[in-house]
Amino acid sequence: MAKTPQNLKNHAKFDPPYHVVLFLTLVLNLVFAIVHLVRHTDFFAAWLVVLSLVAFVALFRMRQYPLKVQDRVIRLEERLRLQTLAPLEWHAQIARLSEDQLIGLRFAADDEVVSLAKQALEHNLNRKQIKERIKNWRADDWRL
Repeated sequence: MAKTPQNLKNHAKFDPPYHVVLFLTLVLNLVFAIVHLVRHTDFFAAWLVVLSLVAFVALFRMRQYPLKVQDRVIRLEERLRLQTLAPLEWHAQIARLSEDQLIGLRFAADDEVVSLAKQALEHNLNRKQIKERIKNWRADDWRL
């Protein structure tokens, strides 16, 4: 079965073990901990609620840290790509692009990335606005 080409509408990644199993398990755990606290008001029951809330913090941080590392790698990749594709006189402008703009540009094909980067700077476009202007989508199948 052929894979549907990636585009603006379907580029977000969904990881069922993380987004469904782990998240729902923690939600159920929190609900059970709160019910247990209501029925048995003691230190142990309160501690279970605290641990359940801390598990949510851990869940979100576990997701946030690798995404931040990926963002840093994407930033570097896009700067290198722009240095390769942009005219030499425009290289100084590359440093002005924000991390958010560089991450949005990663989906632009080589034939339009430089012009989109110029638009991003001229109009202060954010990641979403850049992605909406892409005509020739370059898939990023590595990010989760």
